[in-house]
Amino acid sequence: MATATFGAGCFWGVEAAFRRIDGVTDAAVGYAGGHTENPTYRDVCSHGTGHAEVVQVEYDPDRVSYEALLEAFWEMHDPTQVNRQGPDVGDQYRSVIFFHTPEQQQAALASKAALEAGGTFARRVATSIEPAPTFWRAEEYHQRYLEKNSEAACSLGHAGGGR
Repeated sequence: MATATFGAGCFWGVEAAFRRIDGVTDAAVGYAGGHTENPTYRDVCSHGTGHAEVVQVEYDPDRVSYEALLEAFWEMHDPTQVNRQGPDVGDQYRSVIFFHTPEQQQAALASKAALEAGGTFARRVATSIEPAPTFWRAEEYHQRYLEKNSEAACSLGHAGGGR
């Protein structure tokens, strides 16, 4: 198994989107990239921790490639937005790829460059690519939130979100 970590806005929809990919064995929502240890949702929403809402994806590289996960990531949100996705605004909603290996770093950089060169977006891709920091698992009520709350909605987690 391998691990990948992505921030693409509201983590509920991002988690649901990754769970639908064949070869993804697990996904958990949480916080990463900030300076506060063991932050809570309330802490992160205060904009004082520097954390992004992220999804940590466990996947079987024999069934799905990291490159395929990157393709899904680009499709599920608008990577040109800075600190926002749809109606969600704040630094915790930033677009970020946290790489776990040098191979993931190179794949993410190449994927971003190809996306920018492809002319899909009128604006520059704002997604940052950073070494994976500590992943802080979000509170249990956030895990599989959209599955547990069928009436709930999230502006992300659907194909073509950014196009």
